[in-house]
Amino acid sequence: MGPCVAGGSDPEAEWTWKKTHDVSVLAQGEFEITNMDMKQGTSLKIKGKIADNAEKFVINLGQGPDKVNLHFNPRFRDSAIICNSLDGKWGQEQRDSHLCFSPGTEVKFIVTFENNEFKVKLPDGHVVTFPNRLGHSQMRYLGVKGGFSVSSFKFE
Repeated sequence: MGPCVAGGSDPEAEWTWKKTHDVSVLAQGEFEITNMDMKQGTSLKIKGKIADNAEKFVINLGQGPDKVNLHFNPRFRDSAIICNSLDGKWGQEQRDSHLCFSPGTEVKFIVTFENNEFKVKLPDGHVVTFPNRLGHSQMRYLGVKGGFSVSSFKFE
């Protein structure tokens, strides 16, 4: 899969992507991709800027907005990263207190989809691990929203 670059506020920004994927830009920096083909062993590198006034943001990977294998949700007021899954109802939250980034900063995350788990590498190298509770072998959906403006992402 090739890179996809969102130009943020640049109206001339170009998306480079396979035509089989559907990209919907919801608001500046917020978007959804459906019909993806992210298989086990694939990594997602996502870069962007956290808004100066952000309280939280969300990166979701799964089958769709209502069936989420990985809900990655940094919450700055709580000084925690919340991970969860959604399949009709939310599962039990997993909290990680290693919040090494803050509003107003530019960051890069690497999400690796492995056999039974997801590993999210934070900007300082710390890894947050979350089980693949729903057991899917392919991710078809990526959603990003909240106080995080994506500048680029790439699947490897």
